[in-house]
Amino acid sequence: MIDDQCVQYPEGPYDTLPQTPMSKLSNTELARFIDFIEQLEEETEQALSMTHGYREMRMMIHIMRNHLAGRLTTPTSLADASSLSYGTAKRGIESLLKRGLLLSRPRTKSGKTVSLHPSAALIDEWEAYALRIKSLLGDTFGVEAGAGPDSRILLGKVDETSAVIPPPAVLSQRLELRGGLRVLVHADPTFMAMHNLKRQLEAVFGVEIKNKAKSIDGLRAEILSNACLPNSRYDVIACDLPWFGELASQDMLLPLDRLLARDGHDLSDFHPMAIQSSQYAGRQYGIPVQTTPELLCYRKDIFEREHLAPPTTTEELIKVARRLHDPGKGRYGIAWNAARGTPLGHTFTFLMAKFGQPIMNLRRTRNGYDFQHVSGEEYRPMFQTDAAFRACEYMLDILKYSPPNILNMAWYERARSYASGESCMAYSYTLLAPLFELNQTSPAWGNTGYLPHPVGNHGAPITPIGGYALAIPANLSEARIEAAWSALKTLTSAGLSKLYVMNGSLVTPRFSVSRDPEVSSLSPLIGVVDEMARKDILQAWPRPPVPGITELIGIAGHEIFEVLDGRRSIKKALSIAQDRADRLMRDREYY
Repeated sequence: MIDDQCVQYPEGPYDTLPQTPMSKLSNTELARFIDFIEQLEEETEQALSMTHGYREMRMMIHIMRNHLAGRLTTPTSLADASSLSYGTAKRGIESLLKRGLLLSRPRTKSGKTVSLHPSAALIDEWEAYALRIKSLLGDTFGVEAGAGPDSRILLGKVDETSAVIPPPAVLSQRLELRGGLRVLVHADPTFMAMHNLKRQLEAVFGVEIKNKAKSIDGLRAEILSNACLPNSRYDVIACDLPWFGELASQDMLLPLDRLLARDGHDLSDFHPMAIQSSQYAGRQYGIPVQTTPELLCYRKDIFEREHLAPPTTTEELIKVARRLHDPGKGRYGIAWNAARGTPLGHTFTFLMAKFGQPIMNLRRTRNGYDFQHVSGEEYRPMFQTDAAFRACEYMLDILKYSPPNILNMAWYERARSYASGESCMAYSYTLLAPLFELNQTSPAWGNTGYLPHPVGNHGAPITPIGGYALAIPANLSEARIEAAWSALKTLTSAGLSKLYVMNGSLVTPRFSVSRDPEVSSLSPLIGVVDEMARKDILQAWPRPPVPGITELIGIAGHEIFEVLDGRRSIKKALSIAQDRADRLMRDREYY
C-alpha cells in the first residue's frame, strides 16, 4: 500500500516476536483434551448461530479466513469450500444472509456479480466464541492468561474489564470513488502497517487503495502543493499534529464538525490532547490515527550494572551520559535529533519547554500554556529568553557524549543507534520503539525503561506529544466527500487501530485499544503511554498547533545548528533567529 517510489523508509525494518512452540501432550493431558472436545461441541452449538450438525462450519471458517487475509469470497468459492452439494450450499448461504451473518455486496454497477463478507454480527460471534474456548483451554490445561514473556495468545480467564476489539467488518455499501481511495500518508510504522493490510482494507472499502508515503518535510510540501490545485489529488491526508493551525487557518482542510454531529461520531475514546491538537479556532479538522510522545529511553540493564539511577533532571542526565560514554568501546551516552532543519528544530522546542518556556509567548495556564486561543503578542517568538539560552547550553553539553554522527542524526538514526546498543540513552518518539521493543536481536529488547523529559531549572516534567491525524482536503470535489468521510472514520476506528498495532506499530490514540489484552500484551510501552494520556501528562504546547510554528521550527533548526557546528555563539545564533522569526510573524500580521 505504501508507494515504492518513496525516497526512503525513515522508520526502518521491523521484526515480529516468534510464537512459542507448543509442547507435546502427556497421557494425562491427552485424557483431559478428550474431555475438552466433548465440552467443545456444546460450546460451539451455544455460541454460534448455526443449524445443528456443523453444516455451516466450513463456510464460516472459509469466509472468516478470507476476511482476515483480505481475499475475495464469491458465492461459488464459498459453496466449493463447504464440501456440500451446490444446491445444499446455496441454501446454506441464503440462510446465513437471511440471518444477518453474511453481507452481499455488488462488485459491479449492474449488481450481477457479488462478493460475500462476514457481517459485524458474525465477527462478534467468532470473537466471543474464541474467548470462551480460550477460557476453556485455560481451565483444561491450567494455562493462565498471557503466561510467558513471548505469549501471543491469551489463554485462561478473560479480563472482563478489558474488551477484545474485533476485526473491522466490511462496509455494507462499497465506497463510490472513481479511481479508488487516494490517501497521502507519512512513511512510518503505523502507515507501513497499512501496507501489510492493503488487501483487507480494500475488502472493507470495496475499492482499490492508492497511497503515497513521504517523509515529514516532503509530506508537508505535498499537502501545500495539493492545496493549490482546483481539485485535490487525495481523498484523505495525514497531517502532523502541529500543522493543523497553519493548514486550517489557510482553509486547506475541510471542517469535520457538521459530519461529526450528523453521524454522532464519538471522539471520547481518543487521547484528549491529540483531539485538541487536531482542532483550530474551536473547530475539528482531523481525527487522530496515532499518538506518539517523545520519551527518554534508557538501558535498564546497563544502569543496574553501573548502579545508576534513571535521570530526572538535565544535570543528572549530563552526569549519567558522561559516566556511560566510552567511545573506545563504541559506546556513547545519548542519541538525539541534531540534524540541521526540522529534526534539530523539534529538539530545540522540546528542550526550551523542559526549561519552562514555549517557543511562542503563549499565555500560561494552571497546567501549562494555552495553545488553543492564541492572538496578538502571544504569537511573538521567544528565542531571546533564558530558556532558549539554557536549551542551547544543554545541547552543547550532551553533544560531548553523543555518537560521532550526531550532527546527521534524525528520528530514525537516533532510534537505530539506541536499538543497536551503540547509545545507552536516547530521546525518541514511541513511534520508533518497534526497532527495539519488537526486535529480539536488539540489546535493548526487554531492557528499556521510559521516562518523561528530564526537567531543567524552572521547568516541570513534560512529555511532548507527537503523531498524525487524518483529514480531508478542503478542495476535494463535493462528489467524493461522503466516501472520503466514511473512509476516514474507518481508518481511525478502534478495529483498524488495533490491526495497525498487531502489524508492527506500537502507538494508538485510543484508550480502548491500549486496554485490549491482545494489544497490551505486546509491549509494556503501550501501558506506559496509556497511563500518561490518562493523567494528562502528554503536552502539545511545546510544539503548539498554531499558524507559523512550522517556520519557527525551521528557523531554530537552521540557526541553532551553527552553534552545534561551532561556527556561531549561542547569543549570536539566537539573535539572528529572533530577527528572522519576528520578520516572519510581522509579515503575516500576527502581531
